[in-house]
Amino acid sequence: MQRNYDGYMAPRPENNELYSQFKYTELKGFEYSDHDGTISRRDPSKVIYENGKYYVWYTYRHTPTPPQGAEKSNDTIPSADWDLAEIWYATSKDGFTWEEKGVAVPRPPKPNLGWRSVTTADILKWKGKYYLFYQGFMEASGTRGDDCPVAVSFADSPDGPWTAYDKIVIPNGKKGEWDQYSIHDPYPIVYNGKIYLYYKSDFDGNPNLVRMQGLAVADNPLGPFTKNPFNPVINSGHETTLFPFKKGIAALVIRDGNEHFTVQYAEDGVNFEIAAITEYMPNAAGPYIPDAFTDTNYGRGITWGLSHFTNATTWDKNHAVLARFDCDLSLDVDDPEMKRLGVQFKPGFYYQMGLSKKQRDRIDAQKDK
Repeated sequence: MQRNYDGYMAPRPENNELYSQFKYTELKGFEYSDHDGTISRRDPSKVIYENGKYYVWYTYRHTPTPPQGAEKSNDTIPSADWDLAEIWYATSKDGFTWEEKGVAVPRPPKPNLGWRSVTTADILKWKGKYYLFYQGFMEASGTRGDDCPVAVSFADSPDGPWTAYDKIVIPNGKKGEWDQYSIHDPYPIVYNGKIYLYYKSDFDGNPNLVRMQGLAVADNPLGPFTKNPFNPVINSGHETTLFPFKKGIAALVIRDGNEHFTVQYAEDGVNFEIAAITEYMPNAAGPYIPDAFTDTNYGRGITWGLSHFTNATTWDKNHAVLARFDCDLSLDVDDPEMKRLGVQFKPGFYYQMGLSKKQRDRIDAQKDK
């Protein structure tokens, strides 16, 4: 009972500034080749507002075939949805209709960093310049220990041209360290006068992954970055999504782990605790955060952004699509509809999540015992 009053920002979820439902809208302006699996857009960056319009960067794959797995992949056939990809960008006047502008960061020639694929970009604005952090794959994805350390490109304008730094700025951890196998989803914000770059890793390297979130801090976008000694700072989550909130940092803990589908908060940006439990959280959320780079003393929160839906059709045509999400995780908005509890669906929604044939066979077999 006491935890209900001192563990959350309010005893009722509808009064909790870090509780929200999420609404989704299909975007206009993106074409997916009739959803045949050859075009994919996924892992959007944070959305920023510059030059009178919104900007977003994302992983873009256009290949002759859908993903075929690591064993069947080659120089033109992708192993995974993010294999053989580049980083593209788009702009919008309203956040609903987007105009695709083309490639921002292409795959460099082999053997340069990211020659196999450049993916999962996020944006930083620092001292008048723009920096894209991303994963640089050096092998086809799908084998244990994907080689994709964090790289960066920089530009004087969000429209580029982008210059690749061509050096690893955040390397995988050493053998035996929690992030030795991979570093994914680099996500920079400005906090306490420094660049706080959060990222995801797979804790144990086992195919049944334990995904957690870490933090690295720098005074310069090109490094050196120092990993926090308390890493991992969040014990769950898949994609990495955080934003300044009040005096600290709030995090959307998405999908994986015991504390998935929670919103967490750390007044120091390091020691996170559960602030709210929600449902239908956006995958790979890239929110619009007006104060992401202002080094604010009191973060205002978020109300919308872009996310993705994976496997937009069937697995043999596997690809992802971008979508918009809206929420009320803002100190400046009061949207009671976003704070409602108990989302209701028709029976057909739940029947789509019915038993598999294998499960039915197991149940039928148990009846005979």
